Amino acid sequence: MALTKNKNEETLGKIEIAPEVIGVIAGLAAAEVENVAGMQGSFTNEMRERLGGAVNHSKGVKIDLTEAGIVIDVYCYIQFGATIPLLAQNIQDSIRETILNMTGLEVIEVNIHIVGVQFERQETVSFDELEI
Repeated sequence: MALTKNKNEETLGKIEIAPEVIGVIAGLAAAEVENVAGMQGSFTNEMRERLGGAVNHSKGVKIDLTEAGIVIDVYCYIQFGATIPLLAQNIQDSIRETILNMTGLEVIEVNIHIVGVQFERQETVSFDELEI
């Protein structure tokens, strides 16, 4: 199913946007928000990325095309210490604005699901770096 866009009667044709494109746009917009640590992906996607495969930019994003419009569910990890209501609002605003600017389509609902908290990583030191 693709979204069709016709602004006026005197057009040269129609524009169809695949839901996967909306997912990629939403995933990139969410990942760019400060204090978003990452997006939830499946085990297969995570292993593919770690082994040098293609990055799935729509991971953690579910798109539903309804009669009323586009509904987006975002599943993400946040940095420890982030204010969750403010961060969720920033993610929603970023996704709505980016999709509107890139496609001209209105998003009726953006649901944010916080699936985990990432703490600061401890710096690791190898034995080669130790002066003994």
